[in-house]
Amino acid sequence: MRPSQPHKPKRWVPTRLIEVDAWIDSSLWRFSHAFSAAWETITIASRKFRARGFKRVLVELSCEGLTLGLAGFVLLLVLAQPAMQLTANGLPLQSDYSVLFLDRHGNEIGRRGVLRSDAIPIEEMPDPFIKAVLATEDRRFFEHWGIDLFGLARAMSENARAGGVVQGGSTLTQQLAKNVFLSNERTIDRKINEAFLSLWLESNLTKREILGMYLDRAYMGGGTFGAAGAAQFYFNKDIREVSLAEASMLAGLFKAPAKYAPHINLPAARARANEVLSNMVQAGFMTEGQVVAARRQPATAVDRSATTSPDYFLDFAFAEVQRLAEKIPHRNFIARTSFDKGLQQLADESVAYHLQQFGKPYGVEEAAMVVLDDEGGVRAMVGGRDYGLSQFNRATKALRQPGSSFKGYVYAAAMEAGYTSTDKVSDGPITIGNWSPKNYGRSYAGTVTLTDAFAKSINTVPVRLSQKIGVDKVTAMAKAMGVESPLRGDKTMALGTSEVTVLDQATGYAVFPAGGMDSHRHAILTMTDTNGDVLWDAARDMPPRHRVLSEQAAKSMNEMLVQVPIRGTARKAALSMTHAAGKTGTTQAYRDAWFVGFTGNFTAAVWFGNDSYRPTNKLTGGGLPALTWQRFMEAAHQGIELRQIPFIGEDLPPLAEPVVADAAEGGGSPRPVRQLSLNSATQKLLVGIGALFDDARPIGAEKVAANRPVPTSERQ
Repeated sequence: MRPSQPHKPKRWVPTRLIEVDAWIDSSLWRFSHAFSAAWETITIASRKFRARGFKRVLVELSCEGLTLGLAGFVLLLVLAQPAMQLTANGLPLQSDYSVLFLDRHGNEIGRRGVLRSDAIPIEEMPDPFIKAVLATEDRRFFEHWGIDLFGLARAMSENARAGGVVQGGSTLTQQLAKNVFLSNERTIDRKINEAFLSLWLESNLTKREILGMYLDRAYMGGGTFGAAGAAQFYFNKDIREVSLAEASMLAGLFKAPAKYAPHINLPAARARANEVLSNMVQAGFMTEGQVVAARRQPATAVDRSATTSPDYFLDFAFAEVQRLAEKIPHRNFIARTSFDKGLQQLADESVAYHLQQFGKPYGVEEAAMVVLDDEGGVRAMVGGRDYGLSQFNRATKALRQPGSSFKGYVYAAAMEAGYTSTDKVSDGPITIGNWSPKNYGRSYAGTVTLTDAFAKSINTVPVRLSQKIGVDKVTAMAKAMGVESPLRGDKTMALGTSEVTVLDQATGYAVFPAGGMDSHRHAILTMTDTNGDVLWDAARDMPPRHRVLSEQAAKSMNEMLVQVPIRGTARKAALSMTHAAGKTGTTQAYRDAWFVGFTGNFTAAVWFGNDSYRPTNKLTGGGLPALTWQRFMEAAHQGIELRQIPFIGEDLPPLAEPVVADAAEGGGSPRPVRQLSLNSATQKLLVGIGALFDDARPIGAEKVAANRPVPTSERQ
C-alpha cells in the first residue's frame, strides 16, 4: 500500500477583473492629468483677459446687463402673450352691416355699422386736417415705431411742471391699438397690451395705413366714428371740403369728444380748436400768418343741441343684431328696439345726479344701470359716466363681484329644493376648511327665519344653504335664470365672489316678477329690410318662455325680496306708489355697491364702483345704488298702469313716503318727471289698427271715383 501524498494548495490565477480595474484606474489618472493640464492652459490663457480697475467695472456691468437683458427678454415674451393671442388672426374684421335703429314707438335713435367704417382714402383728406391731427396727437408719428420714448419723456416733464396731467404720452399707434383691440379700462394690463399691439401694428401696416385706420375708427362724439362721419355730423360737409377752422375743431375732438363736441359746448370746442392751431405753428406745419384767419373766424357747427344718442344701448343692440343676422342673407336692416327714450333720460339723470352730488364724498367715479320691462325688453342702459370719455360698456362687459346681491340665486336654489320663506336656519359661526365667513356686524342672531336672514343680509345662512343643497345647484340656478358670465362655483360663491355683469343681474332678477318664468331678455323687437319686409320678429322667432322656478319657489322668493325695502338693507329703495322688492350687495373693501330690484312693471340693476377697483369710501348697496334705483322708479311709474308683484299677498304694511337722501348726503332734490307717453293699452290698439291697414287690400281708382262725394252744385 502506497503512502498518501500530502495535499498541495491550488495556485491562485488572476482573473480578467483585475485587468478591468487596472484599466479604469489608469484611465482616470490619465483623464485627471489631462484635465489638470488643460485647466492650467486655460487659466494661463485667461490671465491675458483679466480686467483690472475701471475695465473690470465695465466688464461686470456688461455681464450683469446681459443677465438682466436675458431675464427681461423672457419677461417680455410672457407679457406679450395676450397681445399675440389678440393678433393671432390679424386685424379684427369690421362688420359690413348697416343698421338703422328705432325705439319702441318707431322713432329713429341712431345708426351703427357701415357708416362707421365708410373710410375716405387718406390721400383725399385735406392737408390742413392731417397736419392738425399730427400736430396735436403725435408730432413724431413718422419717426417712432409705435412707442415714442422722447414724447413720453416730454409729456412727463410737462405734467410735472403743470402739477397735473396736461399732456398724454400715448402715440397715435397706441390709440389705434386701443380702439381696435382693447377697451378703455385704466389698468396696467391694458397699457402693456397696448404697447405690444402698437409694435405689431407698426410691423404689419404702413404709416399711412395706420393713420387712415385711426382717422376712420376713432370716436368723435355725437355717436359718430371717424373723421368723415364727424364732418358730416358737425358741419354737414364732406371731409374733403372742411376749412382750416373746421379741421382744427375736428382735430380737437380726439382728446375728449364729449367735452369738446361743438354741438354741446361750442365755446369749449373753439378754445380747443385754437390750441390745435397753436400746436400746428409750434410743430412748424404752418406759420402764424396762415392760421390767423382761422383764429379770427372760428368754425360754427350745425345746431344739434337737442340731438342725443343712446350710444351704450346702440352698441349693445348692434351686437344683438349681428348675432341674429348670422343666418339672414342681408346686411342692411331697420331694427325696432325695446328702447324707451323717456326711461333712458330718467336713468341717465338718476345716475348722473348721484355721481355728481355724492361721487367725491364716497370716492366713486363710475356707475352702470340696466332696466328691463315685464316682457324682458331692455328699456334703458347706462354703461358709464360719459360715453364720450369711455366707450367701455360697464353694464354689459365689466365683470364685478355682486356681493350679497348674488344671494338671490342661492335662496332661489334653496326654495326650489324644498325650503320656504318661513323655515328657520341657524345663524352661528361656520368654518369650511380654512374659511370662516363672518356677518357684517361680526355678530350672530341664533336661529332665524330665511326671510329675516335675507332681509338683514346675514352671511352665514346662505353659506349653510349652499353647502346643504350643493354649490353646483346654485351655479345651475344662476345660469338658468340668465347669468351668462362664467361662475367659479367654489365655496365662497354664496357671498358673491364670482364676477358678473350688471346685465346679468337685471336678467336674473327679472325672473322673480315674471312669476318664475325666464326673463326673456331682448333688445330687438323686429328687423326689416329697406323694403319693409320683416326678416325677424321677436314675437314669432324668439323661443317661447319657459319656467325656471316653480310657482311655490317664486312665491317664497318674492315674499322675502319684498321685505328688503320694508325692513331690510334697502329701505332707501322704498317707493310711494307700489311695493318694491330687491337685494343690496356690497363687496369686500367696499369696491362694489349694488342694488338689484323690481316692481310689477320694471326690473333694474344698479352698480357703483371704480374702473381701477379702488375701494370706495364705505359705499354700500343700500346707499347710492338704492337711492339711484328709487329716484328712477319713482318717475318711471308716473302715468302708467301699475302691476303688482306676483304672490306677495295683501298682508304687507301700507305704502309710506319713500326715504330720500338725508342731510349727510346733501339733501334731496326735485324729482324728475317722466315724459308723457301712450299707455300700453293705447299702444296695442294703435298697433292693431296699423296691422289692419297693412293687411287691407288696396282700393282701385274706379272704386274711389265711384265713392267720391258729389258736389252740391251738381246735384239735381
